[in-house]
Amino acid sequence: MKNLHQQTVLITGGSRGIGAAIVKRLAAEGANVAFTYQSSKEKAEALAAEITSLGGKALAIAADSKDPIAVQAAVAQTVAHFGGISILVNNAGIGNIKPLDECSLEDFDDTMAVNVRAAFAASKAAIPHLPAGGRIINIGTCLVDRITFGGCTLYSTSKAALTGLTKALARELGPKKINVNIVHPGPIDTDMNPADGPGPTTSAPLRHWAHSANRKTLPRWWPSSQDRKVLSLPGRDLP
Repeated sequence: MKNLHQQTVLITGGSRGIGAAIVKRLAAEGANVAFTYQSSKEKAEALAAEITSLGGKALAIAADSKDPIAVQAAVAQTVAHFGGISILVNNAGIGNIKPLDECSLEDFDDTMAVNVRAAFAASKAAIPHLPAGGRIINIGTCLVDRITFGGCTLYSTSKAALTGLTKALARELGPKKINVNIVHPGPIDTDMNPADGPGPTTSAPLRHWAHSANRKTLPRWWPSSQDRKVLSLPGRDLP
């Protein structure tokens, strides 16, 4: 049974990494999936083609998450193309991992624009279209609660702000039967954050990284009272 049949989902930053895995998982559950990308046009088109070849429906939308107008337009394009939206996944994010004395005001503005303002803009645009039982899912980080290495000032600050946004929206939208949640994943082995990159021993103190490619065990959420659990992400241990 495809639990998301006739549901429409928009995933920001969905052309690669965690975003692409979410796109594939929700498409496999029967959802119409729209997703944004900034510069990975070839990856976005290949992902949309893969979903279509399997009998699904996908829409790749070029939208820079630094631009709130582009983010809002992506919501409008999703609604126009599929006739509505049931779930919004605010996944797009940037790191800017470096010591504070190397961070510029532009770095701060860029990080907050993508990691916080884009989620605000997308949510504001989507809420009028979300039905009772609709969902907003924000992708945070474990580095909000536990800072395991240096250089996370901008990233952790932005994701802490996203956590606050999530809690406030959950309180506001609960009476409308719209759920708002945030997931704080640990280290995920992606092209932007490879397990064999420069910092795995400090960012993964248990020496284990999860795989975004294993979409069958990604967290899943949809408008259903029976599925409110977050599944674990299998991965690989570091040597």
